[in-house]
Amino acid sequence: MDKERRMLLKTTAAVGASALAGGAAPAVAQPAADILFVHEGSYIPVVGSNQKFQVRRIYCVGRNYAAHAIERGSDPTREPPFFFQKPTDAIQLAPEGKTIDHPYPPVTKNYHYEVELVAALGKGGRNIPADKAFDYVYGYAVGLDMTRRDLQNAMSTEKKPWEIGKSFDHAAVVSDLHPATKLGPMTQGAIWLKVNGQVKQSSDLSKMIWNVAEQIANLSTYYELFPGDIIYSGTPENVGPVVPGDVMTGHIDGIYEINVKVV
Repeated sequence: MDKERRMLLKTTAAVGASALAGGAAPAVAQPAADILFVHEGSYIPVVGSNQKFQVRRIYCVGRNYAAHAIERGSDPTREPPFFFQKPTDAIQLAPEGKTIDHPYPPVTKNYHYEVELVAALGKGGRNIPADKAFDYVYGYAVGLDMTRRDLQNAMSTEKKPWEIGKSFDHAAVVSDLHPATKLGPMTQGAIWLKVNGQVKQSSDLSKMIWNVAEQIANLSTYYELFPGDIIYSGTPENVGPVVPGDVMTGHIDGIYEINVKVV
């Protein structure tokens, strides 16, 4: 059964990669009648086309800017990166030129923003060399890794998983994808976030402890990566809270700004 599932994943990934490379969108097979509770996959529109990028998994890199590592009480030295995941259906799309409504989640009194570069993979594999890893990136987006900080902190104190603080509905806000063929490797450029017009986070992609290529290389030693995987690549310092009524604006050079109102 595992072998059959593995072959299905590889076939699906290959078809998706072919479509994103410029081929016609593949026909989607109808689910068998005996499959219960079928859910449509999460998709991210691709800028300048009618294509949509189907997301397979969401990986997130923790504490990948030294100043943010310090503010979270960690050692900022260049230790190996660590990762956590969000559910695919946590994605909330933030189209260009629109302010989207973002629901304030339940069971939290300390809800934080984290602006991040998102890298979307168009190819997959294991043990990907860092000097080749940028070739695996299909595109980039602006993302918000929204966090129930009080729940995350409580879990950390009790040495329990972070999931309840990081993985919930609408926790992965993301812009449309900008093809890497137009942007090139995203290794530098301003990244900032404003709340109600006031700058809260401001840094540069060059200040990542591990750049996107290094993240892909490291992650591929733990998991076989596939087209459709996306990586939230870490946030700069000065994360902080938002409340209903606040409007967040996220920016990364070369990508349109996203506008998100907490409701």
